[in-house]
Amino acid sequence: MVSVYLENGQVALRDVPVPTRSRGTALIRLLTAGICNTDIELKRGYYGFCGCPGHEFVGQVVEADTPTLVGKRVAGEINLACGTCKWCLRGLGRHCPTRTVLGIVGHPGAFAEFLTLPEVNLHVLPDSVPTEAAVFMEPLAAACEILDQVQIPAGSAVAVLGDGKLGLLVAQVLQANGLQVHQFGRHPEKLRIARKQGVTTEIVRDAMPAAEYEWVVDATGSREGLQTAVRMTQPRGTVILKSTVHGLVPLDTAPVIVDEITLVGSRCGRFEPALALLAAGSVDVESMISATYPLSRAVDAFERAERKGALKVLLTA
Repeated sequence: MVSVYLENGQVALRDVPVPTRSRGTALIRLLTAGICNTDIELKRGYYGFCGCPGHEFVGQVVEADTPTLVGKRVAGEINLACGTCKWCLRGLGRHCPTRTVLGIVGHPGAFAEFLTLPEVNLHVLPDSVPTEAAVFMEPLAAACEILDQVQIPAGSAVAVLGDGKLGLLVAQVLQANGLQVHQFGRHPEKLRIARKQGVTTEIVRDAMPAAEYEWVVDATGSREGLQTAVRMTQPRGTVILKSTVHGLVPLDTAPVIVDEITLVGSRCGRFEPALALLAAGSVDVESMISATYPLSRAVDAFERAERKGALKVLLTA
């Protein structure tokens, strides 16, 4: 089968055997997968990665222990946890110390014709949700995670920094849940997607608001984003960190301490609220698709995804 392979900053294609599923796992034929910023960072050396990336996907189950799964269209949670440690028993398998992570740590990713995942990780998709929308399930769940971690009162003003893929999802999720979102970005055409969903948008300027928001989300994907977010946060406010950046991020901790600002790291989330939003049509994800390529053109797809102004680039088997 065709599989994408990253090594030493290069994207290549390899012909590899179809993976063999073990007990409790499903063999899945890829339908569509999305290239996200993490995949681009992996290409650049994040985690010292080499191998097959890809963790945002929709596929069709080919083989499974559970007969009713076979033939179903599914999306999958990316953390493969042990199921028995104290974190797993608390329902926090994404923090399992022995976990592997689809396409990131210790488990081949979704940028291949076939992949395997535990059946417990799979979510069957309703016919009403198109494949091209469902491929956003994993990052949309990450956006929804904010509301599981932080209790933001209804109607509160929230600043979202960044108008990339995750920033647009975060802004739409928070707006759909009754918050007054003010999104700052550099690209009018991207901000237009959020504005159509009721989000107030503004082009980033040299003089950003200071100490204006009780809640600020950094989804810039840049080293400077966290410092900007802290400056925009009121005393005793909260900054939610959504950017994963390869390398160290500079931060003057003095204002964090003096203003008693809470920093909240936020990563993966539950798929259930994300699926509900997609099924209800409460978020616009299909406007975020910049291009679609077959797996055989993965090199071109990565080049397109890294191009300035690109949003989601999809791969199809």
